[in-house]
Amino acid sequence: MEEKIFLKVSDLDESVRIDKYLSDSNEIDFTRSKIQKLIDDGKLLVNGKTVKNSYKVSNNDEIQITDEKIVDDIKAEKMDINVVYEDNYLMVINKQSGVVVHPAPGNYSNTLVNGLMYLCKDLSSVNGKFRPGIVHRIDKDTSGLLIVAKNDKAHAILAEELKNKEIKRKYIALVDGVINHDTGTIDAPIGRDEKDRKKMCVTSNNSKEAITHFKVIERYKRATLIECTLETGRTHQIRVHMKYINHPVINDPVYGKCIYGDFGQLLHARKIGFIHPITKEYMNFTCELPKEFIEIVDKYKEE
Repeated sequence: MEEKIFLKVSDLDESVRIDKYLSDSNEIDFTRSKIQKLIDDGKLLVNGKTVKNSYKVSNNDEIQITDEKIVDDIKAEKMDINVVYEDNYLMVINKQSGVVVHPAPGNYSNTLVNGLMYLCKDLSSVNGKFRPGIVHRIDKDTSGLLIVAKNDKAHAILAEELKNKEIKRKYIALVDGVINHDTGTIDAPIGRDEKDRKKMCVTSNNSKEAITHFKVIERYKRATLIECTLETGRTHQIRVHMKYINHPVINDPVYGKCIYGDFGQLLHARKIGFIHPITKEYMNFTCELPKEFIEIVDKYKEE
């Protein structure tokens, strides 16, 4: 069957042409020319109606794309998933570095969602068939904690908590160089890099507010171990902000440089806290650093 992709526009500060909005999106991997062809062919609808390439999207617009390629349904796959907590309404997962969170055009297997579908028969449908249960994401090469919703009611409440900044997230990162300040706040807007649409950067053009708080845990000769707290949740936020202050995350292949083999950026979602959507109990979870992360930190300690 043809692949149908559903997107909802949110967190948009100003109107932008639909072909630019979608070509810059991290949700799909389509060029601007492909999007324009889909529009011309009537395979892209906004709020159930065809539009022109010049149409400017607004918050809450619902976009439906019928892709030309033929794909099978997303399949459940047996995977080794670290479930930190589970009840009838949600799961908290400790995602391994190197695992993509959900399928997307061009990558329909070996994602966390494929494994979750094998593990759990009931996942929320709020975000469509490609992202069942996924309330929020972390990058492929970032490890750590994620919340997964088992039904639509729990998902909707958790999504509202996320929107209202009620879900608290703390990350551990090993960054290049020595940070002299014990604490700091990076308040710098993030938007799409105009020279490379796959990257984000600090910019005043089509950007969104982005705030990261950090504190130093330990300093080494050539690196600093820090804890970061997100006040906002922009794409690649910590990685972009740390590069912006000239302390890129070590082993970040996009915003820094790889030093130690093929292990991804040394960024780990260590803590997450939220109000349970049904019981209203405050839940707080912590997971330890991956052994590869610790081994690299130890190398810096020994210098």
